[in-house]
Amino acid sequence: MRISRWFGASRQAVPERAATPDTDAVAPAGAVNGYQVLEKVAALPISTWRYLWEPEQVRHIGPMAQDWHATFDFHHDNTGVIPLVDANGIALVCIQALNRRIDELTTEVQHLRGLTESSQTRVPPAQ
Repeated sequence: MRISRWFGASRQAVPERAATPDTDAVAPAGAVNGYQVLEKVAALPISTWRYLWEPEQVRHIGPMAQDWHATFDFHHDNTGVIPLVDANGIALVCIQALNRRIDELTTEVQHLRGLTESSQTRVPPAQ
């Protein structure tokens, strides 16, 4: 796997500061369902690996680019790399989905605690 800042047929490098698009420089393609993306990430094979030219003791962690592209079909020219802008976007949408899920579960727990407390106050003590 390689994460890259390269994009497009011209293979021009995207400056680090431009890795996130400006609203005036992009054509929006649609909304993203964070829960669906989170399910895909949860199923994405993650492993440790090293590049063939690196010493044996070096380890990286992440998905293989081929698995990434099979999971997230963004139609990039080179399937041997994971574009940095896409990896960042996927990570951020997953963080948002997890945050929403935590909020939902927190609300549910508070509701259940309220039910438990109210039922305990109505039950007369055992004699």
